[in-house]
Amino acid sequence: MSRTPDARARDTQTKQIQENITHVEKHFGDLCQLFSTYVRKTARLRDEADLLVKEVGLYADTETPNLKFGLKNFADQLAKIEDYRQAEVERLEVKVIEPLKAYGNIVKTKREDLKQTQTARNREAKQMRQLERMRQRNPSDRQIISRKAESELQRATMDATRTTRQLEETIDDFEKQKIRDIKNILGEFVTVEMAFHAKALEIYTTAYQHIQNVDEEGDLEVFRNSLHPPDYQSRLEIVRANSKLSLNRTGTSMSQPVTMQSRTSSRQRKREDEEEEEDDEDEDDLEEVTDDEH
Repeated sequence: MSRTPDARARDTQTKQIQENITHVEKHFGDLCQLFSTYVRKTARLRDEADLLVKEVGLYADTETPNLKFGLKNFADQLAKIEDYRQAEVERLEVKVIEPLKAYGNIVKTKREDLKQTQTARNREAKQMRQLERMRQRNPSDRQIISRKAESELQRATMDATRTTRQLEETIDDFEKQKIRDIKNILGEFVTVEMAFHAKALEIYTTAYQHIQNVDEEGDLEVFRNSLHPPDYQSRLEIVRANSKLSLNRTGTSMSQPVTMQSRTSSRQRKREDEEEEEDDEDEDDLEEVTDDEH
């Protein structure tokens, strides 16, 4: 006995529902796995960035004041970004991964509903085969056997119809929930990522400004002064002062012989004048003596 048109239609329907459930199970499972990998790598990036923040801070402690200040502020901004990245990881786990994981149980429940419907349909098909065999084995009692078998078949058909209707309602709800959930899950993913990147852009801008505002000339001056410590400067000033004093003394010594020479010339001229005066006096005395003799 061949299946009725309704039975064949229900079989086609069941096959389509089964394929739909299988597709959801596979692709939601793949999405869950890939999103989990995404979140794990994001968490790993957060850990690496924490190490970067620590290293920048350690380096800052070895630098000149302005660069140290800029690096410290830069590291603080990076640390803030990683705090937001941690929040990003936690939100993705709650709003994306957990709902996708939940579809494991949802699909399992739908498969059980589909199994119950398939069991009812198999029972219907079995009753139809039994009815056909009874008619072939007992042609004389065909009418009595047919009534009993047809009664059993009718109950099986009603049960199959009822479970099919319940399955249709269940699968319809499942389809609505699937569409709503995938929209919500992907929407939450985008919202979380946008919130993180918007805040990260703001903080990265501040970090950029901190590092660009480092006073290069000021730090170069500090560095150059560090090459010549204060005691060295003091010794250098003393040497310069002594050198200047020596030069002044040398200049004075060079000017002294000229003065003495001029004084010597003056005294010599004075002696010459005195000698001339003495000669004149002698000549006058000689003339007086001569006059007296005459």
